[in-house]
Amino acid sequence: MLYKTNNPHGGDIYDKTIRLDYSANINPLGTPQGIREAIVEALPVMYQYPDPYCRELVKAISEFEGVSEDYIFCGNGATELIYAYCEAVKPNLTVETAPTFSEYSLALERVGCRVERYLLDKNTRFVLDEDFLEYIEYKKPEVIFLCNPNNPTGRLISFSLLEKILKYCSENNIRLFIDECFLDLSDCGISMKSYIAEYPHIFILKAFTKSYGMAGLRLGYCMTSDSELLMQMSQIIQPWNVSSVAQAAGIAALMEQEFLNNTKKLIVSECQWLKENLEKMGFWVCPSQVNYLLLHGLTDLDKELKKYGIVIRNCNNFYGLSDGWYRIAVRQREENEILINTIKSICEKR
Repeated sequence: MLYKTNNPHGGDIYDKTIRLDYSANINPLGTPQGIREAIVEALPVMYQYPDPYCRELVKAISEFEGVSEDYIFCGNGATELIYAYCEAVKPNLTVETAPTFSEYSLALERVGCRVERYLLDKNTRFVLDEDFLEYIEYKKPEVIFLCNPNNPTGRLISFSLLEKILKYCSENNIRLFIDECFLDLSDCGISMKSYIAEYPHIFILKAFTKSYGMAGLRLGYCMTSDSELLMQMSQIIQPWNVSSVAQAAGIAALMEQEFLNNTKKLIVSECQWLKENLEKMGFWVCPSQVNYLLLHGLTDLDKELKKYGIVIRNCNNFYGLSDGWYRIAVRQREENEILINTIKSICEKR
């Protein structure tokens, strides 16, 4: 748990005055009923230790992703796996984009790693371009961290560029860490998992958190054919790190494809609706390919919204962003209308 430190992330809704959470990018449809039922069915075995090898869960993930069971490792949320990866690899120099998810650099700082950042540009709508290849050739990192789609921008990296980066990494003995935690909620994202067997230096991170509304259970997994790396991570992470309930929920989640398809349809329509309404009020909104939007506008908007019981993510602690930048989740229309109407009211008062 956190102890007397600021929470650097969204999702802290435990203040009783909060009625709408737009700060965490969770599936707008919540948790599927099938997962809830699986959790209830798993309760009678809570007195037993969970399977330390996550056998049934790994088998289910293997079938779902189409990769070997030997390439899969489960964790207590994606964040645990990020920290375990960094501690196992212990690089001296890494490259990441900016802005991006903060836990990569926080985990790297713990192992004394220097982080170089490739700044994404608002003028190009935060799209990662091929100049990145020249940047990594110049910096010569040991590891490259990429988030696809990126958090907080919501932008996908083109598959052709990812292939070029992968080829460069392979030729120069560079590890490639790709966070695909939001990929299953994106409108047209393509996973790099088909390259895992051929390229052992690629490491793909995924989680049940956002796609299936399971943030409270903490369940993530990674995929790589580098068995030595997975062995090192296993020695770092504590035993029984994935609970029986989380394992059961994960297995059930992988059968919820219709739920996931319905979610993606909702995200596409509501994302566009939110973007159009925010732009009418003068906000700059980054085009998004997933269930959140990065926007720029009024300072202290987050503080004003909190007076109405609505929380959004202030992005001024993301490297490359500053005051006036915010990220909002995409939720269902009734809730989105409340958000937009409240922002309109705030803008009128300004």
